[in-house]
Amino acid sequence: MMKKSKEEKKDKQEAMNKLDKKAARIVEELEQKIDELSSEKQELLDKYQRLQADYANHVKRTPKQIADSVAYEKRVILLSLLPSLDNFAHALTSARSAKENQSAEGIVKGVELILQHLLDALKVHGVQQVESLGKPFDPSVHEAVMQRYEEGKPDGIVLEEFQAGYLLNGQTLRPAKVIVNKVPVETPEIPTPETTSAQQTNSEQEEEQTNDGE
Repeated sequence: MMKKSKEEKKDKQEAMNKLDKKAARIVEELEQKIDELSSEKQELLDKYQRLQADYANHVKRTPKQIADSVAYEKRVILLSLLPSLDNFAHALTSARSAKENQSAEGIVKGVELILQHLLDALKVHGVQQVESLGKPFDPSVHEAVMQRYEEGKPDGIVLEEFQAGYLLNGQTLRPAKVIVNKVPVETPEIPTPETTSAQQTNSEQEEEQTNDGE
């Protein structure tokens, strides 16, 4: 009996030792997992803080970058227009020094050159004039300020341009103000009792004349 009791006690002790080792191993694995998770959490926290700092810097930089970009575009546009101002000055100088019979012609040529230079400068920045004269009226690029009729020209054709229109990168910047041809609609005459009676009288007279002639 004593022997059996000692064996049972020994078995229990061995079982407890196994459980202790297994528990110790599980605890060790859990501690290792906790360390890994803590390390991952710290890495994610560091990344989040870096992203937060980068975003804050981006928010601070963006308005300045936009302002710098706008200032640069303004500078480019203004520089492209300055030669036209120079041409105006040259045209005025030439007009003042020219003789009377040469003055008008020189001024016209100078203004034409300046206008063409301005249009070329605007074209570089995506601005183009709307073609209007002789073109069908297009409400997307034209604004009709008046209608009139010119014989021999189709209905809806632009006859005259009051103010030039412009496109910016293919989109309407300002519509052209134009005069449009409007062909009058011919309305058939509605016969009245008087005209019907007159037509019948004329017809009867014509028949009588024909009979008399026979």
